[in-house]
Amino acid sequence: MSRLFDSHFRIATFARTLLAASFLMSGLSGCLIPHVRPPASPTRDHAFITYQPPPKDDKKLRLAVKDLIDMKGEKTTAGSEFLAVFGKPATRDASCLATARARGVQFVGRTNLSELAVATSGINAYFGTPRNPLRHGLIPGGSSSGSAVAVANNEADVALGTDSAGSIRVPAACCGIVGLKTTYGLIPLDGVYPIAPKQLDTVGPMARNVADTAQGMDLLQPGFAAQYRQAVANKPSAQGIRIGRLYINGTDPRIDRAVDDALTRAGFKVEKLSPEFADKWKLAQQDAAVVAAVGTWLHDQKVLIEPQVSLRTKAIVALGGVEYTTTYAPALRRQSAWKAAISEMFGKVDFIALPTMQKLPPHVPLFGGGTVAFEVATLASQNTQAVNFAGVPALAMPVPIANASLPVTSLQLVGPSRSEAALLNAGRLVEEAMKNR
Repeated sequence: MSRLFDSHFRIATFARTLLAASFLMSGLSGCLIPHVRPPASPTRDHAFITYQPPPKDDKKLRLAVKDLIDMKGEKTTAGSEFLAVFGKPATRDASCLATARARGVQFVGRTNLSELAVATSGINAYFGTPRNPLRHGLIPGGSSSGSAVAVANNEADVALGTDSAGSIRVPAACCGIVGLKTTYGLIPLDGVYPIAPKQLDTVGPMARNVADTAQGMDLLQPGFAAQYRQAVANKPSAQGIRIGRLYINGTDPRIDRAVDDALTRAGFKVEKLSPEFADKWKLAQQDAAVVAAVGTWLHDQKVLIEPQVSLRTKAIVALGGVEYTTTYAPALRRQSAWKAAISEMFGKVDFIALPTMQKLPPHVPLFGGGTVAFEVATLASQNTQAVNFAGVPALAMPVPIANASLPVTSLQLVGPSRSEAALLNAGRLVEEAMKNR
């Protein structure tokens, strides 16, 4: 843990220096290029950047798309004033939208997100922060915050998000919905704004329940519906499904109890994973965070001179440059060892289970913009990055929690490569058990 603390201290110190410099730079640049007034949100919950409600009584599946994914003829803003003003409309759809277009689903709009997808809180000072549907005032989780809120508020049946370090699962956890992080490389990334496309980036579906999430997955991977039906037929009950339960120090005991209760009620065969594997998980968490930060810097360092980009985002991007010269190469060298370790574990268990987040969602800071230190604290509370570093899929889904300010917390089920159908079936078993509790 000392290494993680040292990293956080270095981040906080550097961030203060950068923020001071950025303030001066922004002030000077702002004299030449004024900020554009933010557009009015098309929905009261700030879930969307653009919104086209379907015709009344339309029975088509309603699909929302994170504004990080190209749609022909529309600007991909990545939640940024800079790209909203200076970006050009996409000349074609991202490849991941091909099936949805072919099936004629109802596209209802482009969803809001953390600026440039770099923050874990879901806060967006320009387009407005999507409002947490479980309790107003709490963070919606990032970066796919708008996608989660749109689904939770029944403005879409399915939303597409992206996940480089938890950006589907964290907002799913914060907003009480289901989110699926897919196997790395399964869904094409061309036409998707990059974070770390060579190591971490994925596209996945979000929905209110497992069945709708499977339907969303079928839009991304044609033929998936048949795979899911087969997975249900192969394992109609939890009998014989082996779950490796991973415990992370510092987790809220109420969240651990909620996860344990959900696994027990579903009827899985559960065994506790070793402290040695937990240590490997924690190191992979740190390494994945470094790779994501450096990826952001490699792709977005140009924004450091743009006055339309927030100081907080500039600080986060610049921190990736620090990591690039210090911790990036060692992190990449450890990736193959982590993949081997988790692959070995999947020879002993079918899935790994742990909370998606160690804490309940915090409140949005008083002045709404947040700080780098706030984002670091939020990042430290999530258990998602190690999954991206391994390249395997994971499902986040709501489970009831007792004696808490919110009705639900989030269970994360992690599976071996290309096990999305089996993962969703396991989620179905948990979901049914919770309905019958």
